[in-house]
Amino acid sequence: MAIDSRLLEEELAGLDALDLEEDKPVDRLAKVWSALWPKLAAVFLAVAAWQLTVWSHWRPEYVLPSPVRVLGQLGNLLGEGEFYRAIAITLRRALTGYALAVLVGTLVGASVARVRPLRTAVGSLITGLQTMPSIAWFPLAILLFQLSESAILFVVVLGAAPSIANGLIAGVDHVPPLLLRAGRVLGASGLRLYRHVILPASLPSFVAGLKQGWAFAWRSLMAGELLVILANRPSIGARLQFARELSDAPALLALMIVVLLIGIVVDGVFNQVDGHIRRRRGLTAGA
Repeated sequence: MAIDSRLLEEELAGLDALDLEEDKPVDRLAKVWSALWPKLAAVFLAVAAWQLTVWSHWRPEYVLPSPVRVLGQLGNLLGEGEFYRAIAITLRRALTGYALAVLVGTLVGASVARVRPLRTAVGSLITGLQTMPSIAWFPLAILLFQLSESAILFVVVLGAAPSIANGLIAGVDHVPPLLLRAGRVLGASGLRLYRHVILPASLPSFVAGLKQGWAFAWRSLMAGELLVILANRPSIGARLQFARELSDAPALLALMIVVLLIGIVVDGVFNQVDGHIRRRRGLTAGA
């Protein structure tokens, strides 16, 4: 037994040494680089294709400027205080509209998922609303709310809430019946069953719905800011519209890059949340 104990201690010490090896800074840098280089390669290929298109003279350079000119214009924007004010207004609208959409979508999705007559009545309607282009809502939004912040938020909520509701509905539909029975046996019912059993089990699909909802919210917001331009409230969409009217192609493309970068950053946040959920459930190698 003494020999077996010593062997066990040596094996555990070896495992600890392996864990320490994994935590080395060199290994962490290698992991970061392995995740980063494909993105850098994709950016390089996109910029190279862009520059080749400019060199081909497919369009005049005042219509399709080179990457160098656009990046220079982007640098000029980064030095303007008004530019940061426009970003702040756009992000505030996005977060406000998205938060309302999460609230509405979660309430509707939870109700439809568990009440069968309600699903029969409005289940297909939710999918129909999800497929409607956000731009189609703006004539009604302007008619109801005039040219105001409410008109923009109205369309953002209608664009995002159906995706969030459908994500929650799909998650609830795929909760194993065994989990529901186990929860009821342990005394969970009503709201407690939702909180401790149904919502945790449906979390992956719900997060996917939240991610898709954000994409719809962001698209709806950009469309809204292009159509509903409010005085003394600069926004990214308004500046895009002004750049188009002035035929300022470098500023237009620079602002489009900003919109793309914000979308990529938010997508990265959702990917981190999704990765954390999968690691906690033992679905990745790092679990």
